[in-house]
Amino acid sequence: MANVVRAALVQATWTGDTESMIAKHEEHARAAAAQGAKVIGFQEVFNAPYFCQVQDTEHYRWAEPVPDGPTVTRMRRLARETGLVIIVPVFEAEQPGHYYNTAAVIDADGSYLGKYRKHHIPQVEGFWEKFYFKPGNLGWPVFDTAAGRIGVYICYDRHFPEGWRQLGLAGAQLVYNPSATSRSLSSHLWKLEQPAAAVANEYFVAAINRVGREEYGDDDFYGTSYFVDPRGEFVGEVASDGKEELVVRDLDFGLVDEVRRQWAFYRDRRPDAYEGLVRP
Repeated sequence: MANVVRAALVQATWTGDTESMIAKHEEHARAAAAQGAKVIGFQEVFNAPYFCQVQDTEHYRWAEPVPDGPTVTRMRRLARETGLVIIVPVFEAEQPGHYYNTAAVIDADGSYLGKYRKHHIPQVEGFWEKFYFKPGNLGWPVFDTAAGRIGVYICYDRHFPEGWRQLGLAGAQLVYNPSATSRSLSSHLWKLEQPAAAVANEYFVAAINRVGREEYGDDDFYGTSYFVDPRGEFVGEVASDGKEELVVRDLDFGLVDEVRRQWAFYRDRRPDAYEGLVRP
């Protein structure tokens, strides 16, 4: 049975300041709503540069509370204005010394539904995230939104299959993966891992990457954001590898049920045999 939801994502270039970056995303959201979209997701720490390419305490200035900080408050107003469900990735300050890489989920009426905190925190050349973020501690929430059951997995998380599965077990129909990933490191994996996760877990994935060169790194973010369906097929064209782009696609959530009946992966799981997977 068809249950088509028009969904959107934004891959954006950094403007140089938070105010203009947020304003630009507001305009993209209004454009998506004008096209009939019901949900939109932004890229990792969308209102800031990707500062994790360096280790410098000055970048704690980008952090703000969730949900009571200025960006999420502003996005709640935008959701009420547009009728969009909005996925809002920001640098979260919980308390002094406690910072997370977080995405707030806002429903179409502007209500705050909750947040996901990135679990897997890299510390490799150009991705010095442990300098800034604690590992997520809120589990793997799936949010009942006006656009369907939506989960979030953030950037480096995507290399770890366990969270993808947890979101599927919780009933996700669509998982947004906001990212900041650069050309020389992961471009080969970008179009492999997330379609594979969509197939293995039988839901839609929205893969969002930043685009362009930013001030703290010497490599480009390569965009190529996309939606992929539960059969591992791209939904429409993949976005540009060098330009900002709003991507709007129709997702038939009826396909989730169809694929889960056809490929009964959840029925045929063997959790009784997987004990070794959770040993350190």
